Amino acid sequence: QVQLVESGGGLVQPGGSLRLSCVASGRIFSINAMGWYRQAPGKQRELVAILTRGVSTNYADSVKGRFTISGDAKNTVDLQMNSLAPEDTAVYYCNAWDPLYSAAYWGQGTQVTVSS
Repeated sequence: QVQLVESGGGLVQPGGSLRLSCVASGRIFSINAMGWYRQAPGKQRELVAILTRGVSTNYADSVKGRFTISGDAKNTVDLQMNSLAPEDTAVYYCNAWDPLYSAAYWGQGTQVTVSS
């Protein structure tokens, strides 16, 4: 099993910045991708950004140029969020993918609220 713990959410004004962090522990040796998803009230969970170890990064169109994902995609993944807008308000979830066990793991979520 893998445990994911997120930190860094909070309340920020429009145009501000936040940095989210996620640390994985447990059976992490075969994890090869980590990323961030978000879910706003009344909406489906959506991909924000994903980092595949040694391969690539991918971003949702809505966050390109504003958000940056970083980390080793095995143990840690961070999300630097700049130029935040009210539509970025959501619960943000850390995700890890283990291809050896075909298993996806989720953190408990951290609230990000963008409001004046």
